[in-house]
Amino acid sequence: MDTGLSAAGIAILVAALAGGGLVTGFLAGLFGIGGGGVLVPVLYEVFRLVGVDEAIRMHMAVGTSLAVIVPTTLRSFSAHRARGGVDMGVVKRLSVPIFAGVVAGSLIASTSHSSLFKWVWVIVAPLLAAKFFFGKESWRLGTDIPRSPWLEIYGLAVGFISTLMSIGGGAFVTTMLTLYGRTIQQGVGTASGIGPMIAIPGAIGFIWAGFGHPALPAGSLGFVSLIGAAAIIPTSVLAAPWGARVAHGLSRRSLEIAFGCFLTVVALRFLVSLVLG
Repeated sequence: MDTGLSAAGIAILVAALAGGGLVTGFLAGLFGIGGGGVLVPVLYEVFRLVGVDEAIRMHMAVGTSLAVIVPTTLRSFSAHRARGGVDMGVVKRLSVPIFAGVVAGSLIASTSHSSLFKWVWVIVAPLLAAKFFFGKESWRLGTDIPRSPWLEIYGLAVGFISTLMSIGGGAFVTTMLTLYGRTIQQGVGTASGIGPMIAIPGAIGFIWAGFGHPALPAGSLGFVSLIGAAAIIPTSVLAAPWGARVAHGLSRRSLEIAFGCFLTVVALRFLVSLVLG
């Protein structure tokens, strides 16, 4: 990547990316998410500072984030599964439809304007946050996980939207499971098993979508910055078990409020970006 910065400036950028990796990994473990909601805006600002073309800046942020959250989601899944918090039956049922949704999302991303990614966050995140802020423990859609094909259709939508948002799908899966009587801890743990299904094919899809693009910065493979990923992955993997440990020690309501605040902040961040350009 041609930064155009001094050695000190480059060191500051690498430190900022490493710090973002710590936050990303912690949130991945805490909420069962990929952490892309934090990482995408961080990467977007870094790519702006180093002069990445506006036309592909958001694509680069989303693609690089997906690549980064591959090891983070795998680490988070491992930590939650070790604590017995993952419903593997649900994970297996969702695997194929989520993969299909990721493929569809990658195809759309290859031809979409960067504002599409931001609008998906602005619209979807507050809806999920509202459930966690105002929802009551008594709110239920049922007592059993939906039968086929309804869960599979939901998985298809989760894969599609999560790819455009560059998240591990945890917000959607956790919301669904809590509405069907699972605890927030069970929801977070099971959601962590969905992350790798989205991150791995999603990252590959963004590599394909951007392969050979004339505006790519140096050190990129399609819409994935290898330099950015190398700076972030070690710290994000390190911090994921910390978040998982905290999640299993919090009350249901505390975790719900924290999750809702996280979603709201990210949605506002992208709304401001859209309004101010």
